[in-house]
Amino acid sequence: MKHRSMLLRTSLVLLCAASLAGCSTVKGWFGGDKKKDDGKPNEPTELTDITPSVTVSKLWSANAGKGEGRMGARQGPVVADGRVYAAAIEGGVHAFDLQNGKSIWEYRPDKKVELGVSGGPGVGEGLVVVGGLNGEVIALDATTGEKKWEAKVPNEVIAAPAIGMGAVFVRSNDGRVTAFDAANGERRWFWVQEVPMLSVRGNDAPQLGPGFVFIGNDDGSVSALSATDGRPLWEQAVGQGEGRTELDRMADVDGTPVLEGTTLYATSFKKQTLAIDAPSGRPMWQSEHGGAGRIGMGSDRLVVTDSGSIVFGLDKSGGSALWQQPGLARRNVTGAAVQGDYAVVADFDGYVHWLKLDNGEFAARERVGGKAVRAAPVVADGIAIIQNVSGELTAFRLQ
Repeated sequence: MKHRSMLLRTSLVLLCAASLAGCSTVKGWFGGDKKKDDGKPNEPTELTDITPSVTVSKLWSANAGKGEGRMGARQGPVVADGRVYAAAIEGGVHAFDLQNGKSIWEYRPDKKVELGVSGGPGVGEGLVVVGGLNGEVIALDATTGEKKWEAKVPNEVIAAPAIGMGAVFVRSNDGRVTAFDAANGERRWFWVQEVPMLSVRGNDAPQLGPGFVFIGNDDGSVSALSATDGRPLWEQAVGQGEGRTELDRMADVDGTPVLEGTTLYATSFKKQTLAIDAPSGRPMWQSEHGGAGRIGMGSDRLVVTDSGSIVFGLDKSGGSALWQQPGLARRNVTGAAVQGDYAVVADFDGYVHWLKLDNGEFAARERVGGKAVRAAPVVADGIAIIQNVSGELTAFRLQ
């Protein structure tokens, strides 16, 4: 508990540093002050009117219960087999129909210790798995929501577990990855990476490949582990933790690395993005643009958001910047997703923004309840789902 409390206290400072690169107050970062952007360098950019070039239709909204608030867990949904699975700190776990948002089932914790469902859900092999503030790992039947098994790790879990190859891989906030048997929850192995004294609040799910588990680490590296026994296979630095102070040295890889074929893409708080040959760990190219959040994957380009909330489109084959969109600077913009010909991001004031993939221009804008969005949007079957910090989910389709 003492270690977890220290991480929580540290994260309050890092929430500010990570996303505004010099914000004056935490209150301002969370949208408490809606002051006009008059050129002051530390204030969020004020949105300007746009002429939409694509029509965005709201399909449905639903609520997963009381959300994360200012906790910084970045709880987001996951989609599988036509269902949206979502969790909330005090709302339990829910399954909704992707097309209409109707509730299919909900899981309400039956013990007080389970009340803090802090990790976004992971789904696979017939399971939905979530983590808790006290290190609980709860596996549910994906069809019915029935509890299948429960396990424990030493620290809070705010990342979605990854499920595959007969195992559940759980990343906890102390830098540990634990593999559990998907059938019964028995622990198979664990691996630990030392966590720096200061790091950006939050981490994301492991990425699975054939026989591999890829982990984005708080020190700016990516590690490849054997899925069978957790044995380290290679490690590659994405962002170098260099600088005179601990704050200067923050280089977190907090977004899940993206695997396409045999190429792994990872991006770092140090504003660097790396393409890696996944089997060997060999770097293929490096870009001087990137951020700690998730990468949006297009057919020929990547979309990344840096620590100042500048959104970049990068050439997938070489990493060069094809465009940048500075119009959301200091708005604590999420990681990106790709919906058709557009990149989708959201911000601290509950606005969702669609950018043209070819040039980064604004194409549309909507708002989801006026509450902050921390988690990257999720796109499935042409539908974008956004979850805000109040636990509200909203689904959009492009016309």
